[in-house]
Amino acid sequence: MLACAIAKQGCRVEPIDLLKWFASISGIIAAFMVSLDNGRRVTGWGFALFVASSIAWISGALLDDEPALLSQNVVLFAINLFGVYRYLIRKKPVEG
Repeated sequence: MLACAIAKQGCRVEPIDLLKWFASISGIIAAFMVSLDNGRRVTGWGFALFVASSIAWISGALLDDEPALLSQNVVLFAINLFGVYRYLIRKKPVEG
């Protein structure tokens, strides 16, 4: 896409490319949110964004027939769902 802009040629943006860019950018934002360690809510929403990113990567991997990317993101999807449960759904454990 960048090469098309530099060469000033008309380029067609494929939906799969938009999907992969969404997956990439949302994963970066989610990683930043989780790394902030700014409380349970922000971390939980970071994991929720990771879930969306994983779904996008899984879709892209299925469409492009990329089994390694698919298997990685199926596992990450499950881990991220656990993160959503842990930080947004489950009550904070009482420390005694």
